[in-house]
Amino acid sequence: MSGKKILMLCGDFGEDYETMVPFQALLAVGHEVSAVCPGKKAGDTIATSIHDFEGDQTYSEKRGHNFALNATFDAIDASAYDALVIPGGRAPEYLRLDPKVIAMVKHFFDADKPVAAVCHGAQILAAARVLEGRTCSAYPACRPEVELAGGTYADIAIDAAVTDGNLVTAPAWPAHPAWIGQFLTVLGTRISHGASQASAAA
Repeated sequence: MSGKKILMLCGDFGEDYETMVPFQALLAVGHEVSAVCPGKKAGDTIATSIHDFEGDQTYSEKRGHNFALNATFDAIDASAYDALVIPGGRAPEYLRLDPKVIAMVKHFFDADKPVAAVCHGAQILAAARVLEGRTCSAYPACRPEVELAGGTYADIAIDAAVTDGNLVTAPAWPAHPAWIGQFLTVLGTRISHGASQASAAA
């Protein structure tokens, strides 16, 4: 079966793991993923950052990898995509200022398409005003933004995720197994261990 077309909204200093891991995992199970960034085109790279949890009051930050984009932001037609992924890190704080980003996010919610956001990705959801009446997890420092946007903050473990209809959210990259697993369920992806292959439902 053919995979879903998934749009990933990226930006400089997005969290390394939260960009790389879902991008690769979704490709691995047969989906098509277009990673885009405002102002950049296919073949350009973004700088990522690594956020870690080392016992301080907030996360530490280190320089990550260069992540290659495979699609051009200005050429994207959101209506051609089946789902949206929003990584966290520092990118969401400025991506949310772009009217085209906000319009893209609203499209996915208006059309009731699957959306996955992790960590600071909730900043974009809040700015797009799509959290009214929704349950949403995020990095704990984003709790006020979720609540001010009319959402219910899901105060869950750092390695947990929550699904509310078409929306799958998690607090940070330690939740990748739960977050990606729940997103695959919402996408309708079926993985057959006995046959040693994965099929992405059309």
